[in-house]
Amino acid sequence: MCVGVPMKLIDIDYPFGVAEAKGVRRNVGLQLLPEDEIRVGDYVIVHVGFAIEKIRKEEAKEIWRGLEEVLRIMEEEDA
Repeated sequence: MCVGVPMKLIDIDYPFGVAEAKGVRRNVGLQLLPEDEIRVGDYVIVHVGFAIEKIRKEEAKEIWRGLEEVLRIMEEEDA
């Protein structure tokens, strides 16, 4: 199973950037997104180190709620 993580772009030096989620920063490749369509502050889905899709802030929050629920359930099963 592959999981893309929503992250906020905090720095862009195209074709690379820095994205942040939950206090964790990662260098990301931006080559899969048009340079003129992304800005600092945008939310993107990051998969294997690459931003693969630009999303709305509301979508990022919704995805994180789902991921956190999955993690909670997994922790309960391990206990």
